[in-house]
Amino acid sequence: MQARLLLEDGTLFKGLGFGAEGQSAGEVVFNTGITGYQEVLSDPSYCGQIVTMTYPLIGNYGITRDDFESISPSIQGFVVRRHEPVPSNWRAEYTLDRLLKEYGIIGISEIDTRMLTRILRHHGTMKGILTTGSERIEELQERLGATPLMRDQVARTSTKSIFSSPGEKERIVLVDFGAKSGILRELTKRGCDVVVVPQDTTAEEIRRLKPDGIQLSNGPGDPKDVPHAVTMIKELLGEYPIFGICLGHQLFALACGADTSKLKFGHRGGNHPVKELETNRCYITSQNHGYTVLEESVKGTKLAVTHINNNDRTIEGLKHTEYPAFSVQYHPEAAPGPYDSSYLFDQFLEMIRQHKRNHPQKPRQAQLAESLRGELQYAQK
Repeated sequence: MQARLLLEDGTLFKGLGFGAEGQSAGEVVFNTGITGYQEVLSDPSYCGQIVTMTYPLIGNYGITRDDFESISPSIQGFVVRRHEPVPSNWRAEYTLDRLLKEYGIIGISEIDTRMLTRILRHHGTMKGILTTGSERIEELQERLGATPLMRDQVARTSTKSIFSSPGEKERIVLVDFGAKSGILRELTKRGCDVVVVPQDTTAEEIRRLKPDGIQLSNGPGDPKDVPHAVTMIKELLGEYPIFGICLGHQLFALACGADTSKLKFGHRGGNHPVKELETNRCYITSQNHGYTVLEESVKGTKLAVTHINNNDRTIEGLKHTEYPAFSVQYHPEAAPGPYDSSYLFDQFLEMIRQHKRNHPQKPRQAQLAESLRGELQYAQK
């Protein structure tokens, strides 16, 4: 099956198609990970994007149920140098080709992904259209020009209803802006009582759940497209300990008066070096984002920079100077990538315990009874 990828600057790539047939448009980005293509495919933060893998061999270890980071992939297309149709791995349950067919995702292989990556690095990310059909170039260009980039990715990927993962320790409200399963795994394996809520949950609805802390998840798109989340964070700041990841980090920054802007080609991969300023230690991190917090905008706020990117010096971590709240731009839950930064979840839980020591609350049994009433009211709504 023949396939083509046309960029908005007119560059055309011809290759072999795999996965679904049809036509799909989106923002073309690249990921530098060597492994983890299944986690990349199922990361909700890629919603609305055509993802290019820079590593040349993709599909060689197949697909397994345990490696999904969401119920279903949200990407618009998948671009690889070489697609391996016959995986060799004892964990493999089926092939990459079958996964893409199942979810209607077009794949293209046998193109020069190095050239494509160089174009995106030089000119920045841009719109593109994938097709397995025989349309004329003029038709594809017209369709691409008429297709705007998605602006509602968070609403598309967030859970539509509240659900919980019960635990015996701290109650964490995880606000799902397009959360990866890895965040929930890290919290539950520490014994947390996690309640996952939709992206448009209000501050008052969260209060009814009687949380010990609030986790702001990762997610796709521009943080300024979800102003209601910024309002919610502003209202809860100082009332509960808060930990933001990726999009959650950007929303936390906006809520504190800082600003964000789009990066030229973003940070996507599992090998990004991040320096922790307090310890002067460098961590290798997993990242997937196209926006950043502007350094100059932090001045005059009650935020302090805690981490920076060693490649381009962009902000990778913030903390509030008065309230128990902090955030990081990268993914401490990894999946895929190194687990060097998973200690941040322990740091969050210690922050919660310190906050509770400083602000004694009702006995846990009474809290749970109130929480149950709050959940029932919210569910009935």
